[in-house]
Amino acid sequence: MSRPNVLFFLTDQERYDLTAPDSPVETPNIDRLHEEGMAFERAYTPISICSAARASLLTGLYPHNHGMLNNCHEADAIQPNLPPDLPTFGELLAEAGYTNRYVGKWHVGRDQGPEEFGFEYRGGADRHHDTAIAGDFTDYREELGVDVSEEDLDDRIYTGGEHPTLVAATDPVPVEATRAYYIAQQAIERLHDGLEDPFFLRVDLYGPHHPYVVPEPYASMYDPAEIERPASYAETFDGKPAAHEQYLHYRGADALDWETWSEAIAKYWGFMTLLDDQIGRVLDAAEGVEDLCTIHASDHGDFTGNHRQFNKGPLMYEETYHIPLQVRWPGEVEAESTCEAFVSLHDLMPTFLDLADVEIPDVDGRSIRPLLAGERPDDWREAHFAQYHGDEFGLYSQRMLRSDRYKYVHNGPDRNELYDIEADPHELQNLVDHPEYGGIRMDLESRLLERMRETDDPLARWTGSVLG
Repeated sequence: MSRPNVLFFLTDQERYDLTAPDSPVETPNIDRLHEEGMAFERAYTPISICSAARASLLTGLYPHNHGMLNNCHEADAIQPNLPPDLPTFGELLAEAGYTNRYVGKWHVGRDQGPEEFGFEYRGGADRHHDTAIAGDFTDYREELGVDVSEEDLDDRIYTGGEHPTLVAATDPVPVEATRAYYIAQQAIERLHDGLEDPFFLRVDLYGPHHPYVVPEPYASMYDPAEIERPASYAETFDGKPAAHEQYLHYRGADALDWETWSEAIAKYWGFMTLLDDQIGRVLDAAEGVEDLCTIHASDHGDFTGNHRQFNKGPLMYEETYHIPLQVRWPGEVEAESTCEAFVSLHDLMPTFLDLADVEIPDVDGRSIRPLLAGERPDDWREAHFAQYHGDEFGLYSQRMLRSDRYKYVHNGPDRNELYDIEADPHELQNLVDHPEYGGIRMDLESRLLERMRETDDPLARWTGSVLG
């Protein structure tokens, strides 16, 4: 069996709709991956927070099984590092003879880096998330003679509240001085410095995570006046868990009106096009590499004003759980094909091992290789199971089941949620107490509880007394 070379791009907080077929955002290079490969229409993250999602990607496990429930860099981290005894795809690929390289964001351990997990790390990290492995980008900027602080940024937008957060701005630097350009350049150099086959090159780009700080021409590429207000911006919080409206205040998003949001969204879109251009540079450098499987995904999404929210939180809406996934593998994956099966970010761990003909350990994820061949196994999952455990504002237990038509969310300390996605695609009406949906609710509760038990979810014992 052929063991392909793998080029894997992971973006940071990229929504599914940024690269969907009808997206107004210009992403010609990511579009190429679909034009020459497969796009997954129902790819989701197991959890919408960075460290936990990235740990799931690395281990193939749900957060309740790998233990990294919230972000590792914060003082409130439940678990600052991954347990050393968990198998990861980087280590297993290295043991199987793959040459592994890694550039960009890590964020899966306060005291650990990619080199502890089978990769040779080549830089690009920032000090906020990855203090132990950061610094080289700062040196690079100094060599370029670029020294820009937050006060030097133009068109700055901040949240409200006692501790305002920078949301978006224009960066007065050349594109070559951006972290995105630098990470792409590091990846290109890795491709040119004699990678031995088979290789796995992982390129983790910062963004389009906030702050949406981008230089020209990207900062003014999209006109705020032409950005349509999303239907979910009409959110009233009527019938929703109290945490939803509370997070509007926690994040300081209640200070942002639509005019301000449209300006921020324009920067978010510009950020995505900047990233796409850098992905294109790496793809061009990889031309001619034989038997190359190229994959693009994101750790989770971003609200960017939908439901009037900023960032993410214990709100299990499509904007933060639905993620992009494209796979190009000439000769193995049909060009311009789509897959409608539910897949998860943590399915990529066993997929990478499957591609390398490495035995897959006992994990929660499942290889999507049959789907890449256009074959959907009869026992493939019919719904997506996801979770949330909390963030810097405290712990908050959630479990979700997303089926073809419905979404059910179990909020441990608050009221539950039920949405009819077909009738209400913007998830504005919580139907959990609607009498006509009682049977549907009970069915979804039962299926959710079944998934919790199948994955050894520790909440299943107590949740079982109120669900199903």
